[in-house]
Amino acid sequence: MARPGDRPAITAEGTASQLPDIDPEETREWLDSLDGLLKDQGEHRARFIMLKLLDHARENRIGLPALRSSDYINTIPPEKEPWFPGDEHVERRIRAYIRWNAAIMVSKANRKGLEVGGHIATYQSAASLYEVGFNHFFRGKDHPGGGDQVYFQGHASPGIYARAYLEGRLNDSQLDAFRQEVSQGPHKGLSSYPHPRLMPEFWEFPTVSMGLTGINSIYQARFNRYMQNRGIKDTSDQRVWAFLGDGEMAEPESLGAINFAAQQGLDNLTWVINCNLQQLDGPVRGNGKIIQELESIFLGAGWNVIKVLWGGGWDKLLAKDADGALVNKMNTTPDGQFQTYSIETGDYIRKHFFDDPRLAKMVADMSDEDLVKLPRGGHDYRKVFAAFKRATEHVGQPTVILAQTIKGWTIEALEGRNATHQMKKLTSKDLKSFRDRLYLDIPDSKLEDPYNPPYFHPGAEDDEIQYMQERRRALGGYLPSRKPKPTTIALPGDKAYKPLLEPAGEHKVATTQAFVRLLRDLMRDKEIGKRIVPIAPDEFRTFGMDSMFPTAKIYSPHGQNYESVDRKLLLSWKESPSGQLLHEGITEAGAMGSTTAAGTAYATHGEPMIPFYIFYSMFGFQRTGDSIWAMADQLGRGFLIGATAGRTTLTGEGLQHADGHSPLLASSNTAVVHYDPAFAYEVAHIVKDGLRRMYDYGSEEHPGGENVIYYLTVYNEPVAQPGEPENLDVDGLLKGIHRVAVAPEGGDERPKAQIFASGVSMPDAMKAQKILADDHGVAADVWSVTSWNELRRDALEADQFNRAHGSEEPRVPFITKALEGAEGPVIAVSDYMRAVQDQIEPWVPNRFHSLGTDGFGFADTRAAARRFFNTDAPSIVVGTLQALAADGKFDAEQAAKAYDAYQLGDPTAVADVAQEGGDA
Repeated sequence: MARPGDRPAITAEGTASQLPDIDPEETREWLDSLDGLLKDQGEHRARFIMLKLLDHARENRIGLPALRSSDYINTIPPEKEPWFPGDEHVERRIRAYIRWNAAIMVSKANRKGLEVGGHIATYQSAASLYEVGFNHFFRGKDHPGGGDQVYFQGHASPGIYARAYLEGRLNDSQLDAFRQEVSQGPHKGLSSYPHPRLMPEFWEFPTVSMGLTGINSIYQARFNRYMQNRGIKDTSDQRVWAFLGDGEMAEPESLGAINFAAQQGLDNLTWVINCNLQQLDGPVRGNGKIIQELESIFLGAGWNVIKVLWGGGWDKLLAKDADGALVNKMNTTPDGQFQTYSIETGDYIRKHFFDDPRLAKMVADMSDEDLVKLPRGGHDYRKVFAAFKRATEHVGQPTVILAQTIKGWTIEALEGRNATHQMKKLTSKDLKSFRDRLYLDIPDSKLEDPYNPPYFHPGAEDDEIQYMQERRRALGGYLPSRKPKPTTIALPGDKAYKPLLEPAGEHKVATTQAFVRLLRDLMRDKEIGKRIVPIAPDEFRTFGMDSMFPTAKIYSPHGQNYESVDRKLLLSWKESPSGQLLHEGITEAGAMGSTTAAGTAYATHGEPMIPFYIFYSMFGFQRTGDSIWAMADQLGRGFLIGATAGRTTLTGEGLQHADGHSPLLASSNTAVVHYDPAFAYEVAHIVKDGLRRMYDYGSEEHPGGENVIYYLTVYNEPVAQPGEPENLDVDGLLKGIHRVAVAPEGGDERPKAQIFASGVSMPDAMKAQKILADDHGVAADVWSVTSWNELRRDALEADQFNRAHGSEEPRVPFITKALEGAEGPVIAVSDYMRAVQDQIEPWVPNRFHSLGTDGFGFADTRAAARRFFNTDAPSIVVGTLQALAADGKFDAEQAAKAYDAYQLGDPTAVADVAQEGGDA
């Protein structure tokens, strides 16, 4: 029993633990020593010694957890800063030139009569961060190690353009055409932000969709390791750098995967967070401290954290801080007040920050001007260099650098103000003040017109320009730069697709099953098999892919250091560093990060990789549509497989699992080619064509491959698979429609109709065709619409051509040509809302009537759901009869009675209809 005054063995968060003390006497000696230190030298010295002991313990690999935060001072003390290898004066001049040109570019873009926007302040705060990287760390694609991948912060793009201007990669007219990508002529303007699709030889990664930089950079670094561990490419000397803002950290995607980066041990990843303490329109944490908050978050997630808060001018003050008064002031001053100090006078700073007698004594020999000039760490190239160097040398963890800066730094009109994000114009007075701050040789006469100030370039032979060119040569070439030089790969022959072209007999097969069979066969191909990257968010078993576990294995950089619970089963769980399957856990956002990294490896690494990302279709475009847009912007290629698709197929899952609209969302993305195949043979032809379009680099139409993304919606419902018909119209199948069943034989006087169906609606369309013929004397042809979206795109292109070539023979949309000679109304049905089918109505010459699943989904049987939405076979029959009646080809009264006769308004009428498996 513990006696009064006894010390607990160990405390964790203030609670005594059960860990036994094997040498209480030695423990008491250590604690008594600490008591003596506290008594003799006070809390500040004792705290310093304890932190030193913690650091020393971690250096000796004693497994101590990191503190959740540290003092509001730099992580790297002055005595541990490395020697700076650059020419300080020259690099300062280069930064001045770039700062000026970046600001002038935006200011010019906002002249009267143009005013296209832009951002000045972000780059001004981050200039030193970028320039230390450009001059000493960022390796280009010509580097022997393969080069780094750098995600530049979107709002800082003017500074990146300004550097490229000094390098000779851009000219004056291009800077003048910032944000004018059409009006100045093709390829003469500059995109507002990093957009590879708009500037495919310049930008490599799209970053302005806030939050996606974080998660995409993590999965890019992870994919680099995947490529290396699978023996596809040595990426060991490549680093991923991501530049983000402190305000951007509020986006869930920014921080959503940081624990994954630590779990994967991604020491090839460095984040640089520009902590200028401001969001777009105000402070990030006015009453708090965002850097301390981020430090605790990243430390808790297992990252290496480096804080760069104060420039060298503070070092001598901190050295005088014997009792911790200055550190305490730094710790307790909120961000909002630090922002105020950034714009106030030295007298104000002296009175409000150095307000304690001990603090006042520290700065007694400093003038008010000296106080104003005390720098933030993110503007001190020596402090930044030390942080970057330590990050590149750190092993076992990803690193985040938290760099404190001032938004709009060096531009007095913008510096540190809440409205700085929206300030895009500089007056003549502002320009002169800015010029003087940067010591540029520009006469006043050139600055009288604030809408037309000159750019500054000292000439290609200038020492500063030669210096920056030499540094880029030494580091492997210019950045950013996109140079796709993919290895040519041989695509599979017809043999790989043959099994899906054969009839399945009486055995019913879901299109999801058919796709997985094809994927398995493609993975066995000697040429492209190793390049296929299957990706799923914790759903491989759901999609029947557990058969791949024993052979392809699940990728894990750590291997499998445990015995799997199902190890005795034939299809047991298997992890391996060389595993092919990317099992992402329950994260569609993370899965899209991997899909993007894999789908752009042809450009990033020169190694074509073929992602097949399989997911519940409802959780694809709806949940991660922004990521799919970013992948398209990055010129990604690959396959998105929306499995368990449709609104009526996931019978027990209900509303949030019922996809009735993803084709519409897909139609909004120009790079996405959506197909909704009904049969296994259609899946085979679509995948074959997708591989051809994206990965056949010898194509005359698209040399180097086409930058599209294939999206297939496939289903878990088993259906009859008739096999490929004779004389299949493959061209029509790929363009979006082909006829699969002509009307049963009968008299030519019968009313005619055309049934369009896609995906899982096909079986009901075929049943409706028979009912119409047998019970109503109607001859209906059935068409498989493999892509409503592609039919619409083709029609829109025809319309555009006809507008531009009015004197030439009009181009006829494919859907219009396909229906030549086809009599009767069109009844269009799918398992999606009617707007999906209605896309093609303007170009269908026949009367058009659509059936769809408009409304919310719910849990019930497929029969009940389809009766509720009126998309089942009887509903197609009644819709056809009513359309014929409207054309005067069928008795209107009989058509009206058919609705009640088939009980279309009563889902309980199909309560006893049995259904076949294929649930979630």
